[in-house]
Amino acid sequence: MSRTRALIVVGLLVVFVIAGGVVMSAVSQHGGKARTFDVVVTHAATMVPDTLKANQNDTVTINVHSDVTGEVHLHVYDIAFSAVAGQVVSRTFKADKTCSCDLEWESTAHPLGVLVVSP
Repeated sequence: MSRTRALIVVGLLVVFVIAGGVVMSAVSQHGGKARTFDVVVTHAATMVPDTLKANQNDTVTINVHSDVTGEVHLHVYDIAFSAVAGQVVSRTFKADKTCSCDLEWESTAHPLGVLVVSP
């Protein structure tokens, strides 16, 4: 094999290895994004949207709008949103645990929705 052909083969191998590494990194890397959810709680009974989705290591911000005063509780992460009627309360946290985390109206334990954190 000529020296030129050998250099071409080596060059192609290097390109394939680099391209493969970039693709594998992009496919295997989940999370690390900023996710913001605006939810509306009505009569301490319903939440829209009722399902929030994030990936592990995302930075999650949940903004709770409620028409009544009380506490919305996010299980697993143990985060309380002290809702005040007509105001917005926000919490930001790192989604470092995978879960199907319930959100509930604390005083009645009424389920409002779920935060799903995928690996």
